[in-house]
Amino acid sequence: MNILQADLLTAILNNPKASQRKLAEITGLSLGAVNKTLKELTDASLLDYAGRLTEKAEELILNSKPKNAVILAAGFGMRMVPINLSAPKAFLEVNGEPLIERIIHQLHEAGIKDIAVVAGFMKESFEYLMDDFGVDLIINSEYASRNNLHSLALAADRIDHTYIIPCDVWAKENPFHETELYSWYMVSDSDDEESAVRVNRKNELLRIKENQKGNRMIGISYLAGKEAETVREKLKKLDRENKYDSSFWETALYEKDRMIVNAKTVPSDSYVEINTYEQLRDLDSHSSQLQSDAIRTICDALHAREYEVKDIQVLKKGMTNRSFLFSVRDRKYIMRIPGEGTDRLINRVNEAAVYQAISGKGLCDDPVYINPANGYKITAFLDDVRVCDPLDENDLRKCMKILKQFHEMKLQVPHEFDIFRQIDFYESLWNGASSMYRDYRKTKEKVFSLRSYIDSAEKEYCLTHIDAVPDNFLFYCDQNGEEQLQLTDWEYAGMQDPHVDIAMFIIYSLYNKTQADRLIDIYFEGNCGRKTRAKIYCYIAMCGLLWSNWCEFKSILGVEFGEYSLRQYRFAKDYSRYAEELMKEEDA
Repeated sequence: MNILQADLLTAILNNPKASQRKLAEITGLSLGAVNKTLKELTDASLLDYAGRLTEKAEELILNSKPKNAVILAAGFGMRMVPINLSAPKAFLEVNGEPLIERIIHQLHEAGIKDIAVVAGFMKESFEYLMDDFGVDLIINSEYASRNNLHSLALAADRIDHTYIIPCDVWAKENPFHETELYSWYMVSDSDDEESAVRVNRKNELLRIKENQKGNRMIGISYLAGKEAETVREKLKKLDRENKYDSSFWETALYEKDRMIVNAKTVPSDSYVEINTYEQLRDLDSHSSQLQSDAIRTICDALHAREYEVKDIQVLKKGMTNRSFLFSVRDRKYIMRIPGEGTDRLINRVNEAAVYQAISGKGLCDDPVYINPANGYKITAFLDDVRVCDPLDENDLRKCMKILKQFHEMKLQVPHEFDIFRQIDFYESLWNGASSMYRDYRKTKEKVFSLRSYIDSAEKEYCLTHIDAVPDNFLFYCDQNGEEQLQLTDWEYAGMQDPHVDIAMFIIYSLYNKTQADRLIDIYFEGNCGRKTRAKIYCYIAMCGLLWSNWCEFKSILGVEFGEYSLRQYRFAKDYSRYAEELMKEEDA
């Protein structure tokens, strides 16, 4: 049985009294194609001469019932900022109904009660579904570092006559049925630049070439028979390979240039994938999730109405915060939303004091809005900005020049950034867990042994940026087309030896020793004495351990930084040794 025959047989099953013209409307086939396919079904003994289902057809249908469903709901939903601060995407409400509950109700209407939900971000929110709807809950504890291929792999053994469903799709009509005669993947009849596939005349799903548009991928799929078996095994295999950690589960559907299942093409206005705040607002302007603290803050700060907040785009998730770009009355802004656990790491009152100290000094634009209580911050957006390239010496000279100018201002604030105290503080956030590094205690002892040298070294405390890393030096052009440079993100700033900023730049850039010495020479214009260099080596070791401990805390929260974390620990060990070697040369 081909797909046209299967679609028409299903239409007759669900609409036994429908005319040929009505069947054409339901299936999207021409009247001639319907007539031809009806004859083929009759010749195959699936329909009798009155157009009714035969026993053979009924037996086929009985053996083609969906058994279960897997709903993928583990992800953070980065593009839903600021809504996802309070709820996972699965609980976005349209017309007063959470998306995931609508999906479950639709499955129940199709007779499907065996439902598994794969949860991760805010997994506790899903627990009630077990009691209220009888679902099975599967926990993806690696949701922050792995994509939904891993989520579905956790449920791979369930895939057999199974619906695979993303949690963020709103379907106008029920997409699930009591009978499914073949495997399929749902796409829209509309074009989409982000799609990876297009439908050809044979109803196959082909990979598109670069810069081509494809059919919008809705993400709902049905897998049965040999296709289900193939996907089951491929998921398990791909899940064992780290290179697929960021892959979507659809990777398991491909063989060479096409998917192993056919397309199920639906009208574009029948399914809405809710990826952004504005998509939800367009679908249901009264949704309770639109009442966001962040949006209210924007409206209050900029004297705007909610509908004037437009073009919301998530920016790259930073190590500490989530930020999103938006516009109000044709002006662009960035809003910072503190990330997971940030309230334990950043003193927002101190941050506000720093912005007061640097206000009007030309180091950065003053925030449009900053709230010391929750860390929300709004700043004007700079067009055509680029960050410092830590491998470009011309950039380095410009960045070290503005950094030195800032240090020479000798600004004062009422708080300091105590590195040794912060090392212990981040360690305390592990809640009694041991370090992931076997020799951590030995390394920490070595780093702390540098304290006496630091205490005795010549230094002049002033406001220090602390996070003066390449990504926080912003190059942009002013209205006259001249290049300007700003230093942004002052969250950690406090009183400290300003030479700590040099160390921070080095460890974030993952410099080797030659590169580190070059940066020191650029800052000091070739006049860095041996004692000062040894002191900066000590700071590199201290700051390396500091951020290594910070990374271990973030890891407990499910946030991983890969090589960055390991390299910070290496800085702690290597530069403790380099500092000691330079100190011995002083004594010789």
